[in-house]
Amino acid sequence: MKSSLKNIGVLFALLFTVTAYSTAETNQSIPQTINIDSKFVLEGKNSIDPRAIKKIDTMGKELFVKTGVNVYVYASNRYADKNFSDTKSKIEFIKSFESNLRKDLKDPYVLLTVSLQDKHINMLLSDELKNVVEKDSILNGYIVPLLASHDKNSPEAKMSAGLLNGYSAVVESIGKSKGVKVDSVIHGSGRTFAIIWKIIMYLIVGLGLLAYFYALWKDKRKNK
Repeated sequence: MKSSLKNIGVLFALLFTVTAYSTAETNQSIPQTINIDSKFVLEGKNSIDPRAIKKIDTMGKELFVKTGVNVYVYASNRYADKNFSDTKSKIEFIKSFESNLRKDLKDPYVLLTVSLQDKHINMLLSDELKNVVEKDSILNGYIVPLLASHDKNSPEAKMSAGLLNGYSAVVESIGKSKGVKVDSVIHGSGRTFAIIWKIIMYLIVGLGLLAYFYALWKDKRKNK
């Protein structure tokens, strides 16, 4: 059951929102790159499903027109072709890399960054949006569960779905804070998966606690 729910979660973003494509298509592999001159996908055209890029571009344009806020994506298989001597060096490099990415961005903005091989995901926000967008809630509820799911979908497919869900959640939260409705956001899919994921986590924790107390009880009875 757990595996099935995760498969459904990965499919939510791509199959429920890109209605122009046949539902017979799957997201197990990334279709050939199509020519989308997206202002909002700074990097990742060769890694993100082009249908997801198109939807991201649609949401990004509508949000910018209505609020003046830009939401960007920088997605890569790996930030740099180099090995690090330790975790600290890797973290310092990633911080410096992301700092350089945001130098040319004009406020207000949100930047979602992902590196598959570095196993890194982050959200960078301009100062005025730090109290508007719930960074940890969106990363942990909409993106990380899809990236971390263990199923037959490729890492690129899961990244595409995760970014699409997360991007939509960011756009929707900014729209609400500005008092505008962004019609192109993905209604319900991200929330549905977030709820499913939380239920799964609670069940795992609950079952773990039950197993622990059962073992204590059994051990106590054995020693009587």
